[in-house]
Amino acid sequence: MRERKFLSGNHAVAYAVKYIQPEVIAAYPITPQSSIVEKISQFVANREVDADFIRVESEHAALSACYGAACAGCRVFTATSSQGLAYMAEMLPYVSGSRFPMVMPVVNRSMAAPWTIWGDQQDAISQRDTGWIQLFVENAQEAFDTCLQAYRLAEDPAVLTPVMVNLDGFVLSHTEELVDLPAPEEVQAFLPPYQAKYAVDFTNPTTFCFGATPEVFAEYKYHQQAAMEAARQKITDLAVEFEQLFGRNHGGLIKEYSCEDADYILVTLGSFTGTARTAAQKLRAMGKKVGVLKVRSFRPFPAHEVARVLANTKAFGVLDRNYSYGNEGALFTEIKASLYDCAVRPPGLNFIGGLGGRDIRLDEFEAMFTKLEQAAGEPGTVKAVNFIGLR
Repeated sequence: MRERKFLSGNHAVAYAVKYIQPEVIAAYPITPQSSIVEKISQFVANREVDADFIRVESEHAALSACYGAACAGCRVFTATSSQGLAYMAEMLPYVSGSRFPMVMPVVNRSMAAPWTIWGDQQDAISQRDTGWIQLFVENAQEAFDTCLQAYRLAEDPAVLTPVMVNLDGFVLSHTEELVDLPAPEEVQAFLPPYQAKYAVDFTNPTTFCFGATPEVFAEYKYHQQAAMEAARQKITDLAVEFEQLFGRNHGGLIKEYSCEDADYILVTLGSFTGTARTAAQKLRAMGKKVGVLKVRSFRPFPAHEVARVLANTKAFGVLDRNYSYGNEGALFTEIKASLYDCAVRPPGLNFIGGLGGRDIRLDEFEAMFTKLEQAAGEPGTVKAVNFIGLR
């Protein structure tokens, strides 16, 4: 039977795990992720989740334990944040290069120093080239739904690639909202038990993570990229299938709001999308043709979809909760590259905000749209990279 619960983003993830029923869970606490594995440990203790729950000594050990269990053909789960993800960095390409289809929520938190527990997206963005699919969610419902989709995606034989499900620390992880939970049998129909394509088999020995010589290494990387390309269509298809079964569509690679006739579009990633959408609604009521484009998949990056939406705007803006030091926001770089082949490239502005957990207010979003109008009407009068709310 379907039900509705008042859940934080972290507990929405934990409930998704309850439905998914992984066989091995490796847990190490780190703020603001800790309440995910704490809640899951309760499910395991109460026998609501039938899994081996491994209490490891570090984040590196957590991902290593998942790697070993994946070699044995198990469906696995772990979660982390910030410095914990950095501690896992050695293992991230091991998992993706070995084509193990695990899912790891990352509760996004700023990277030290200075040390802070508050949220931005620097942690996940800094690991964008490790071969993991990266999906970003807007709210607790999307966190729950995306975890279900992520396992279907990762375990697809054409993909076999690990997935990070990214949710913003505190503003999403610890804020509670109503979440619709499906009936268990509905999830079982959508996500059947995992049957590993490759696993340790003593009757048919297989080598995992062997050394590769120059004669074969490039071919492995080529197939890894081909799998990432296959994931593009799978993400879109899963969004459609999920809507048919559960009545919710959070977007495939992207999700548009009032972009069809928009002169000015703001591109977002994660939980600030809701505030941006509210600002756009307010400005629309005043006669301004503005829209919001949510990027849901950062890897694989939806370059063609972004170009289709932005090519005919008068100006676009990109909100980054990260910074690629010495350059600009990482999302802005990707968006600009997407427009390279367009016959006419509209001017773009990069807005850096929400770092270290700082809020971006509604009036600041409205000011971003105002700057886009200025950039279109008076080119060169607005800086390309703009830090929001500096004191």
